[in-house]
Amino acid sequence: MKDHEITCILKSDRIEVHEKIKSIGAIDPADGKRWSLSQPEAIQAIQSGKASFYVMVGGKAVPVVIGTSSWGQKYLKSATDREQPSTLLNLPECPYF
Repeated sequence: MKDHEITCILKSDRIEVHEKIKSIGAIDPADGKRWSLSQPEAIQAIQSGKASFYVMVGGKAVPVVIGTSSWGQKYLKSATDREQPSTLLNLPECPYF
């Protein structure tokens, strides 16, 4: 399983917690290539064990996990977030999606 740092996101204009984030992304430090995944693709990668993700908060890596809304919809959030994916929503918008 490969561990990926998320450095930016693409937000939606939706208000539902499971629809606030469209995509996640970053630049791979190993090869300098940009990558992005839609939220459903990232959730699938986590569930299948193909990838894991994290965000840097105060110099520490915080895992990104799958949350479940009160309607049963899955979404991404950091392990330190409550219901809202605040840590991810505070990341800058990805300029290359």
